[in-house]
Amino acid sequence: MLAEELLNHMIPALQVTDSTGKAAKWLEEFHVGQLPVVDNRQYRGLITESDLLDYDQTEELLSQLTLGYADVHVQHDQHFYSIMEIAIQNKIQLVPVLDEQREYMGVVTVGDTLAALGQMPIAVGQGGILVLSMDERDYSLTQISRYVEENNAKILSAHVAQDESDPYKIRLTLKLNTPSLTRIVATLERFGYVITAQFSGATDVGEGEQDRFDALLKYLSL
Repeated sequence: MLAEELLNHMIPALQVTDSTGKAAKWLEEFHVGQLPVVDNRQYRGLITESDLLDYDQTEELLSQLTLGYADVHVQHDQHFYSIMEIAIQNKIQLVPVLDEQREYMGVVTVGDTLAALGQMPIAVGQGGILVLSMDERDYSLTQISRYVEENNAKILSAHVAQDESDPYKIRLTLKLNTPSLTRIVATLERFGYVITAQFSGATDVGEGEQDRFDALLKYLSL
């Protein structure tokens, strides 16, 4: 999949004429840690939550701020692997996409990239990976393990982190001892768990794909 095929049209761009107050409101409203800033259609950089901590005046214009990540973006025809690599390298949730004239087209989020990657067979040894999103109050590894074991599988490792797409939820990454995930996913979904990505083992994966997958797992464990 190419970057232009994964554009997330739900996340807007801020203009340089917008205020820091509007930026703070939109960061909260869209549950993201960064938002792109453009001058008409020219990409200028990302505004982050930490950027706004230095500004007490909510009416200060974004054009007066020194924006970071001005060189962090992909072209519309780049493979989604490039998006994943840039997100991992820069520890950001979304990556801006530009056209041939280097004009802003939109963003692709880490979640969008996970969904695209989840459609591809990726080697994970002899096992598989599941990524779940849930309310913190619904987290019970004991209960989830029971559902997994009911399908003749075991959890080899588990990692809990904040869900980057929703600060009110957590993300649980499970490594399982089986690449056969269909019945496990069906069981978990039947009990109300949301599966945001899944990866099954494959024997014909290239070295580059495995390296990228390993990098993704490292990102998920940050």
